[in-house]
Amino acid sequence: MHPNHNPQRPVQRAVEVHLPSPIPPPVVHTAPVVPVQPGTVPAVASIVLPDGQVVTGYAIDPARPDPVAAKPAVSRAAVNVALGGVGFLAVCGGLLLLTSFIAALTAFIGQLIVLAAVVFGGWIAVQVLGTSGSKDGTTVNIRRAVFKRNQFHG
Repeated sequence: MHPNHNPQRPVQRAVEVHLPSPIPPPVVHTAPVVPVQPGTVPAVASIVLPDGQVVTGYAIDPARPDPVAAKPAVSRAAVNVALGGVGFLAVCGGLLLLTSFIAALTAFIGQLIVLAAVVFGGWIAVQVLGTSGSKDGTTVNIRRAVFKRNQFHG
């Protein structure tokens, strides 16, 4: 059967109250005073509480906050943008000089071609249009030859 459907009534028992009994304080021995050099902390420290108890434990250095790094006057992003701009200007200047050099070289080569054409053309003109007879060459006299009946009469 289910416990709630029990036809019998539960048996009542007497209530017992237990009060805590105080624990007698332990025998307190005062720790000897250890002279400490100024500026040093002993490995094990003892503390006497106001009620006379002695607590002994390891000394812990107080937590010191991490030193704050000094922020630069100018942010890193601004420095990177400035350096990028300087680099871009240097590249643009170099490209401008390169294109100027290529244009000057092209003009120079064009002038050399024109000069060569003028000099070579002048030399050819002198050869073709120069004097037909030269003073120091062999003189050839051409006479009128007469051909009669396939015979040469000079």
